[in-house]
Amino acid sequence: MNTMGRTNPTFRDVLRSVADRWQPFRRALRYEDQQRFDRLLGHARTHADAAGNLNHQSPIVPILLAIVLAQERRIDELEERCDGLEARIDDLGGRYDEISAGTETSPHERTG
Repeated sequence: MNTMGRTNPTFRDVLRSVADRWQPFRRALRYEDQQRFDRLLGHARTHADAAGNLNHQSPIVPILLAIVLAQERRIDELEERCDGLEARIDDLGGRYDEISAGTETSPHERTG
């Protein structure tokens, strides 16, 4: 394949070829897993420029690394959300303790 003067296919071309070879597997998945599969390949497309710079002999290696990188980012985002929720729960627990101890100030006392 000769793309824009290149003698080698771009990583996006290689990724398209890999996705084509995996179509029988994708079709055998349940619908919701087909969507997940597509999302995983989307992660590889998102990192195609970096993967193309790697020029690895096996295209599955940069594809899997792109997927792992995207999932690592998602884990970080979920952990941040959990930390935020944990802080809110701790704050609510403190408010509950105030209410149950009868030491809570009324809303009018807090603003006035």
